[in-house]
Amino acid sequence: MLKKKSVAVAMSGGVDSSLAAVLLKQQGFEVFGLTMKLWNYDEIGLSKHSETRCCSVELINTARAICDKFDIPHHVIDFAETFKNQVISDFVSEYKSGRTPNPCVVCNSRIKWGPLMEKAASMGAEFLATGHYARIEFNSRYNRYALRKGLDQKRDQSYFLWGLTQEALKRTIFPLGQITKRRTRELAAQLGLKNAEAEESREICFIPDDDYRRFMVEVAGGKDEPGDFVDDTGKVIGKHEGISMYTVGQRKGLNIAVGYPVYVKSIDVDSNVIQLGREEDLMVKSFIVEKVNWVTVPRPSAPMDCDVKIRYMSRPLAAVVNAITPDTCSVDLYEPAKAVSPGQSAVFYNQEFVNAGGIISRVKA
Repeated sequence: MLKKKSVAVAMSGGVDSSLAAVLLKQQGFEVFGLTMKLWNYDEIGLSKHSETRCCSVELINTARAICDKFDIPHHVIDFAETFKNQVISDFVSEYKSGRTPNPCVVCNSRIKWGPLMEKAASMGAEFLATGHYARIEFNSRYNRYALRKGLDQKRDQSYFLWGLTQEALKRTIFPLGQITKRRTRELAAQLGLKNAEAEESREICFIPDDDYRRFMVEVAGGKDEPGDFVDDTGKVIGKHEGISMYTVGQRKGLNIAVGYPVYVKSIDVDSNVIQLGREEDLMVKSFIVEKVNWVTVPRPSAPMDCDVKIRYMSRPLAAVVNAITPDTCSVDLYEPAKAVSPGQSAVFYNQEFVNAGGIISRVKA
């Protein structure tokens, strides 16, 4: 008799990961659920909070109740210290460096497909599964595992997964990659999952009030030193409240009146100066990407045409990518894009496949 393959499912208590666990159980896998405890609300400056937010007792209990209903073992793993050191520290450091971080990308590569996958393996799991809307396929041409967009293009989460290594992809299952979000809720309702119609949150998980400035002031050591706003000539036109309070492309909250709308064009940490400009001044055609992970294809030896996304919700932009070093490349867009922000992820696509991804380090003059 063939031994059932064991899979650990990262369960947040939400409908996606809950359905993923149940579907795998129905498919004959030997399933157990792992729920990560990543922080306490007091630690992030929110003693009062919604009990349906990430890491709440209610969501942990929801995951456990669903596991009990379907005879799935469930475990809670305390990763609070690791999460603080890897994700929250990076988030704070990036903002204080004048960059715009993407903590979901960091969490995926440094937590879920790092310590969590290792923990799952130590407990006997051959695979780790999550509720992400993405797909994994084997590319025989390159003898590599390929990362593909989820079938539901409106819910596709491949943008956040570019940091997964070949070994991680080999040991990962995305049960929801082939279905839509609507179908997920329909199946969850048919199965009697209590979270089938639960409200979703798209805020940063450790900032559920969606106010990162509050977080930086109350939790991350207070505001940085005030400094100057300058125009494109270097003329001082106002005072800013601290580097970490602003992001490239920002318009609201500048409190500057110069007769026309102004936006954050660039942030110079060394001089503590923020340059403002008109909307057209934010347009960029070329930039550098570092920490590049080549996913579906190996690093190309020649310029590569692709589509690049510079933010999760942005439309793909036609570009030419040149690999400079194994983990650095330059990107030249066919048409300029607005507010290319250092710290954000740039993800390169060939139609539905993630060729590679990395972190935007600087824009080229």
